[in-house]
Amino acid sequence: MTLRLVLATANQDKVKEITAIFEQVGSLALLARPSDVADVEETGSTLLENARLKARALVDATAIAAVADDTGLFIDAFDGAPGVYSARYAGDHATDHENVTKVLEAFLRLKDQTVRSARFMTVALAIFPDGTEVMAEGSVEGLIIDEERGTGGFGYDPIFVPLEGDGRTFGEMPEDEKNAMSHRGRAFRLLADRLEKSGAFRKNT
Repeated sequence: MTLRLVLATANQDKVKEITAIFEQVGSLALLARPSDVADVEETGSTLLENARLKARALVDATAIAAVADDTGLFIDAFDGAPGVYSARYAGDHATDHENVTKVLEAFLRLKDQTVRSARFMTVALAIFPDGTEVMAEGSVEGLIIDEERGTGGFGYDPIFVPLEGDGRTFGEMPEDEKNAMSHRGRAFRLLADRLEKSGAFRKNT
């Protein structure tokens, strides 16, 4: 039996990453987000609220179970910012480079630039047409460095060094190595496990 889920994100970097994680689970199949579904405004105050907005919009548009995530980088020196605003920290249509640059410039304005601790957090959520929800969270602790390193990954990956790694940023790691320890990898592996064990899986396959 295979459970089909529409992937809410249209971000091709995230599509590639999430697909690679779900391909390891043979009973789950991801469907591409329909091109005619409009972008969802992320007005939630938490990662869960934003993930729910995105997944619910796809369920309403397709009548098929949908999966969405929201991810934030929480920097201790910035009182948790950019947090839920990570994707648009430098503006509503900011590029990854613009967001990273804003973080690095903000550090330069701090009197104490030694507090570099931060964490990535992801909430992954599946919603079914009957309203059933299955949710999972993943996080990874790390440090923010003062310059970009690596050309892999996306978002803030070139300035984030996971504590359980070997000193490389996520941007310097091969995709499979990053996925093995990343926040998104942990959230989606846990979500896949919970989906397979859920009553929603049995009802929708």
